[in-house]
Amino acid sequence: MQRATIFVRGQVQGVGFRWWTRARALELGLTGFARNLADGRVEICAQGPLEAIERLRELIEEEPSTTRRPGHVQACVVQGGDLKHGLSGFS
Repeated sequence: MQRATIFVRGQVQGVGFRWWTRARALELGLTGFARNLADGRVEICAQGPLEAIERLRELIEEEPSTTRRPGHVQACVVQGGDLKHGLSGFS
């Protein structure tokens, strides 16, 4: 089990990006959340197998999207971290 925080910059708020992220994360068996930040970015906290986290990052950065990802991603920054206990599902 690994944890990553992914900060996504671009046109990613108000376009369904968080719901798309939730669907992909659940398909990959990840737990965590995606939330809007005041500066226009989306913060994604994802926990699970490293391969699944890496695949989520690839899908987020994929251009053009093969999974109908909404919005437009300009940059994606990934930071590792300690596991957060008590997370279940993906919100």
